[in-house]
Amino acid sequence: MGYHTIFIGGGINNLVAASLLAKSGKKVLVLERTEHLGGCIRSAQAEGCTLDTFSTAYPLFVTGPAYGMLQEDLAAQGVDFANNDTPTATVLSDKRFSILRTDRDTNTQNFNGFNAGEGDRFRETIGWVEQNADLLFSILGQEPVTLQMAKLLGKTLWKKGVKPSLELVGECLASLRNDFPDHVKSEEVNALLSPWILHTGLSPESPFSAAMAKIVAFTVELVGLPLVKGGSYKIVEAFKNIIESNGGTCILNRHVDEVVVDKASKTATGVRCADGSSYNSKFVVASTTPTLLYDKLIADKSLLPEAVKTQAANYKYGMGNMQIHLVLNEAPKWFDPELGTVIYTHLSNGMDDVSRSVNQATRQQLPSEATICIAQPSAVDPSRAAEGKHILWIQLPECPNYPEADAAGSLNDLCQGEWTDALKNAYADRILDRIEGYISNVKTAQVYKAIISPKELGQMNINLMHGDPYGGSCAIEQYLAWRPLKSTKNHETPIKNLFHSGASTHPGPGLGGGSGFLIYQKLHKK
Repeated sequence: MGYHTIFIGGGINNLVAASLLAKSGKKVLVLERTEHLGGCIRSAQAEGCTLDTFSTAYPLFVTGPAYGMLQEDLAAQGVDFANNDTPTATVLSDKRFSILRTDRDTNTQNFNGFNAGEGDRFRETIGWVEQNADLLFSILGQEPVTLQMAKLLGKTLWKKGVKPSLELVGECLASLRNDFPDHVKSEEVNALLSPWILHTGLSPESPFSAAMAKIVAFTVELVGLPLVKGGSYKIVEAFKNIIESNGGTCILNRHVDEVVVDKASKTATGVRCADGSSYNSKFVVASTTPTLLYDKLIADKSLLPEAVKTQAANYKYGMGNMQIHLVLNEAPKWFDPELGTVIYTHLSNGMDDVSRSVNQATRQQLPSEATICIAQPSAVDPSRAAEGKHILWIQLPECPNYPEADAAGSLNDLCQGEWTDALKNAYADRILDRIEGYISNVKTAQVYKAIISPKELGQMNINLMHGDPYGGSCAIEQYLAWRPLKSTKNHETPIKNLFHSGASTHPGPGLGGGSGFLIYQKLHKK
């Protein structure tokens, strides 16, 4: 039995593409190696509460084209989003804090209170995104190596002129370190915006980080931080129902060993699985890292150009990520009640702290004072929690992949190049001790705690290699037209009819479904 398209992996990008192709009448098959569809979207139950195991907010999805096409179908499956007008805040070590709201005038007024003209400068910063929205969102939302993109860039050059166009390129490539001092004068707004770079897989010194910080601020102010009501697993269930109700098939616990390739034509014709089963198709879409795609799934390496093999072998991964999931038997007691409604709160003093922690983590050290992201899902979606219970979702985005030392000094004996249970528990305790200075009952009200180390992330999801949740480093040499490899184009591979999707491909991480949508556009008329 043949399929139009076989999808290797059940992450959001493949679910988006499979849903859209199934709706267009194509026969699709999704093969997922674990017992869970969803990739980095998963939920678990504890103490009568629904906890999002990996990701929990989806601003890039609800603003993307895939949601525009699937919104009615998802709603028909019961998918709704919880949100509020206080999506994010940052608390400095001295307990000063700033909140980014979804109201532009309020943000301007509040930021002006931090420093004369700060709110007005923030408006100018956001205005840069608005003024260049067509170009910025086209670059992030279209295939980068196409005649269409060349025409867009040519049109921009013609409209703006050579010198202004070069200035815009410089602005786009600027790092947060070099750009923000010109626009952000207060410590509060610096601390509010800087940690968000970590959620894009970048550091303050990375090219393109200033533009990404502005785009994130623009997006969060515009749409907040929407969470799936009842738990993120509901949107995964909805995708599955859309696929299957339109004639598609999803199979769990089915590990694909190999993409079957006709050697004479170098064309993918299906897949072979570890249990001996095989499936034929016109197209194959693999949501994997380049490491796994070219080293594991293509058995005959003679079919691959030397440049592809070399670049895939040298593909770079980013920092590790740790998560701590808590259930409390009473509401979090923040030092200021205003923070009790914020969806994502960072603990950070701003750019310098973020930069220091990134530097330490990339040198395989536990950061001396890590950036802490605290999400409060039950504050915006009470349906996730049993009566009287409250959920905290804590993320540590600056973790060494293989810890060799502790920059703070106290855990050096446990840092032996691996995330052991003893190390993850000791480091989590240090983080919770610090949080206790801002949420006084974070330890005394605990009735459940789960810690996921970078090592365990990689074990739970094969694409989170070395504990990197972003599908590989997003440094400029592995981004935009160069993602995933310099020698490949867009989502194509050297094997005809084999396409590459997922966070390792353009437009990168963020759970927006972008690569799945782009692949759907390419395949739905074939």
